[in-house]
Amino acid sequence: MTRHWGPVWEGYFADPFVLRLPDGGYVAYGTHPGSEADRVFEALRSPDLVRWESAGAVLDRVDDRLGADYWAPEVACAHGAYWMYYSVGRGIDGHHLRVAHAESPVGPFRDLGVDLTPDELFAIDAHPFQDDDGRWYLFFARDVLDHERPGTHLAVAPLAEGMTSLAGPPVPVLAPDADWQLYERDRLIHGRRFDWHTLEGPAVLRRGDRYWLTYSGGAWTGPGYAVGVASSAHPLGPWKHVHQPALLASGGDLRGPGHNSLTVAPDGTDVIAFHSWNESATARQLHLGALRVERDVRVEPSIRR
Repeated sequence: MTRHWGPVWEGYFADPFVLRLPDGGYVAYGTHPGSEADRVFEALRSPDLVRWESAGAVLDRVDDRLGADYWAPEVACAHGAYWMYYSVGRGIDGHHLRVAHAESPVGPFRDLGVDLTPDELFAIDAHPFQDDDGRWYLFFARDVLDHERPGTHLAVAPLAEGMTSLAGPPVPVLAPDADWQLYERDRLIHGRRFDWHTLEGPAVLRRGDRYWLTYSGGAWTGPGYAVGVASSAHPLGPWKHVHQPALLASGGDLRGPGHNSLTVAPDGTDVIAFHSWNESATARQLHLGALRVERDVRVEPSIRR
């Protein structure tokens, strides 16, 4: 991909998740650093993925003892309500996945007091996925130290019927398998030093009898950040990397694109939402493109402002 149509929202909007509403229209949720307000996670509303307006911050802050950094909200619509999955911690310390509830897609969301990943060293980037049979799964990123490529890997667990707990232990989804996924050499983390690799930001869709997963790899801070693809015959795996050119990578006016989500346009075509750094590298902004899923997965920059 060598060009795109520019950001669809001029403000800071990292880790974008775009939810298609049951009655039409869309809501996007994103990470915004440094907010000291009583609510976090800005939401944007759109009737058509072209025109956007802010609905303000939608999640009530939780206990400050859990941390001040709120990352990567994603929302599921189930049982006539909305369920937000996100992480909170301090920097790279203490992040665990939590769940909040609201009656409206633009909140207010209120945390339910549940740590979904108490046994993980570090867990971020929750992605709720509903299969065609109605079952829900929660994909996420977690730190794994005992591996040929230690770092942040991907996992999944079934979600319980009530949407507020996991129905089984997490199972591995994907581990880093390539040098482009290196986050930092000799990184000091968890009290040790590692050549640290990172996979994060999972997003899943089903087409026919195959499941496709997109993920981001490398360091989100720089131009090496990119989006890869994996596939499976079942949400619980086994998943395998699809070795094709990066779905999204720096080039043209894209700078470190990644942390995507997947949705469907009003005309039924698949759409990928992702962030990319602005020219001054001071903000990550929301971008959209058309996703083509056939024997492989491709992106076309076809969502215009």
